[in-house]
Amino acid sequence: MTRARRILFANFDVVVTMDDTRREIPQGYILVEGNKIKAVGANASGIVADEVIDGAGKLLLPGFVNTHHHLYQTLFRSIPGAAYSGLFDWLSFLYEKWKRIDEEAVCTSAIIGCCELLLSGATTTSDHFYIFPHRHERIFDALIKGGQKSGIRFHPCRGSMSLSEKDGGLPPASVVQRQDEILSDSQRVIECYHDPSPFSMLRVALAPCSPFSVTQDLMRETTRLADEYDVLLHTHLAETADEERFCVERCGSRPIDLMEELGWLRDNVWFAHLVHLSQSDIDKLGKAQVGMSYCPSSNMLLGSGISPIGELDNAGVEISIGVDGSASNDTSNMIREVRQAMLLQRVQYGVGACSARDALHMATIGGATVLHRDQEIGSLEVGKAADLITFDLSGIGFAGAHSDPVAAIVHCGANHVDLSMVNGEIKVRGGRLVNEELYGLIPRHNELSKELMDGG
Repeated sequence: MTRARRILFANFDVVVTMDDTRREIPQGYILVEGNKIKAVGANASGIVADEVIDGAGKLLLPGFVNTHHHLYQTLFRSIPGAAYSGLFDWLSFLYEKWKRIDEEAVCTSAIIGCCELLLSGATTTSDHFYIFPHRHERIFDALIKGGQKSGIRFHPCRGSMSLSEKDGGLPPASVVQRQDEILSDSQRVIECYHDPSPFSMLRVALAPCSPFSVTQDLMRETTRLADEYDVLLHTHLAETADEERFCVERCGSRPIDLMEELGWLRDNVWFAHLVHLSQSDIDKLGKAQVGMSYCPSSNMLLGSGISPIGELDNAGVEISIGVDGSASNDTSNMIREVRQAMLLQRVQYGVGACSARDALHMATIGGATVLHRDQEIGSLEVGKAADLITFDLSGIGFAGAHSDPVAAIVHCGANHVDLSMVNGEIKVRGGRLVNEELYGLIPRHNELSKELMDGG
């Protein structure tokens, strides 16, 4: 039997474990054997390995877990006028562009978005895909192909929209599906792609888009299907004041109350945003032990507001971080989102509201817990998956910041990792993708973007 390859990460300035005690190990090491962490400690002398990676002047952390994204939106960044619209106007404008996406566009944008995430520290990402143009009913398969091509640990969500504008919803008829189509294809993608085994590289969740784009019956039926196949549930919720008005006028309930009525306040659900909340809402969310994805940059760009992260955390909601769609953020940069997460909370709730370490915790074990994978990823512990990242602190941006190198990568605005390992395989080295061929997709990605924007 062939012995698994051993890689020793030694002599790091600090190894940030994110274990239950948030242990930080000066001059620490990690030994990786195959796709698992074999040892964690402070003295690597005597350890034999096939490769030794020297960590002098560097920081080592668990890989980040991005819990909310729309990868296809890398094709629609920095759209003139879109950045000056609120969510509903922004969506109404972009639906007319998004309805033209096809399999090539979705696959290419997924690769590009996932590579940007890898370069900025994410080793696991979710994706909320809900645009199914007519005649492209199996376009979700292209998303999965792109995610797998990048090499990231992937947790795509089969999204859906069933309530078009003619029926009182927001999206045009060209991008919505019938309920039977949605449920049938949701079952298909779970059966084809969802891998519940330990250390799985691909799992699927179900994710009706939002209260203003799906019917209440679809929300109920989706929970039934998710329970049958034991998969997670995800949706946008309480993002804007417009959404709250829509829910009250159409459904007679505020967003959180509506989710309670539909059976969506449960521990296998995570919500994106959760900005506009009452104390009663927060209490209900905490009691149900839901998860949430905090998306500060998107909320800032669209003027949606600031999620009360501290109150949600105190109530028992598990907090994670999502970069959100690249058309409402304009980056897929995870370490930048960690910094924004910290800064925005401090602006709204005071200097003690969120530390650099708190934000890093949300981005690592917080994200793993939200995706129900905290026994496998999210911290550096023996037996867990070898998903880890390193930051080089020797550059000019970190000069003078070595009294606290852990806080430095957040406070000093780190932009990219030095190294990224996913499931025991190095995907980024020296700040570059190991698979250099992936950079060759950028020109085609730009061509597709121009075609989609110029076409309608």
